[in-house]
Amino acid sequence: MSAPTVLLHAGEAAPHWQALFAARRPSWRVVTEGQRAPDQPIDYLVGSRPPAGQLARLPRLRAVFALGAGVDALLAREDLPPSLPVVRLLDAGMADQMVEYALFGVLLWQRRLLDYALQQGRREWRQQPPRLRAEVRVGVLGLGAIGAAVAIALARLGYRVSGWSRSARHLPGIRCVDGIAALDPLLADSDVLINLLPSTPQTRGLLDRARLARLPRGALLVNAARGDQLDAEALCALLDDGVLGGALLDVFATEPLPADSPLWSHSRVVVTPHVAALTLPGPAVEQIVANIERDRSGQPMLGVVDRARAY
Repeated sequence: MSAPTVLLHAGEAAPHWQALFAARRPSWRVVTEGQRAPDQPIDYLVGSRPPAGQLARLPRLRAVFALGAGVDALLAREDLPPSLPVVRLLDAGMADQMVEYALFGVLLWQRRLLDYALQQGRREWRQQPPRLRAEVRVGVLGLGAIGAAVAIALARLGYRVSGWSRSARHLPGIRCVDGIAALDPLLADSDVLINLLPSTPQTRGLLDRARLARLPRGALLVNAARGDQLDAEALCALLDDGVLGGALLDVFATEPLPADSPLWSHSRVVVTPHVAALTLPGPAVEQIVANIERDRSGQPMLGVVDRARAY
């Protein structure tokens, strides 16, 4: 069997990715769009944002590998053939980063860091009552590979963790609930809500004003999933009214976040530029190489997206 040809879309980082592929499988041809010969057959495509129409122009293409856990942008493409497998990364170094980010959000609430930041601006020296880990109720939305890692890590640290998912899950030390009827009770029992859900037709707009208002008074929201799941205007209103205590936001409906967004300057919002869990090239290449070899040997690939579920 001849070596496969892989078309890589990784922007300015493409040379680094190519070096990683070459170190693992030197016989493979891994080319960028600029290096590709005219009409060169492509077996696999790696990248989340290939040019419009390209997928339909690659008849030999066997699979598309997304450079991240999210695949909503790929699934929405008009040029995506209905039978072409879309493969997402399973962790690939992202889970540890997300655990750190989620813990930062929990500490913002537990240690009252937003309150202290406001006090600093007023030059006010005032100690707030402490909160113990065992008293902090954390709700995690989404219990896939990354969500489960976050929930388990926080539970091991002594936090009271509950998790919500579309279908039933069982995780050690976690109170797991599932189905839409179980969502509102979990919200009402979450001092810190961490959203790690995939973007699907069922989750878009999920965190609207009504659901956000079901959180306990003064609760904090961490959104590291997708911006289209959150009503940002409603969030700001609830923060202004004192219903919610703060938000740590990494994803937005429009990215980069527009300069005129009120989120930038809100005193109870921490904004980060979609960095909660970045793809690590080394682990990602290892996973992609293993999956390509599985496909070429007739074995099922891991992480193939279920189009009906959109993840």
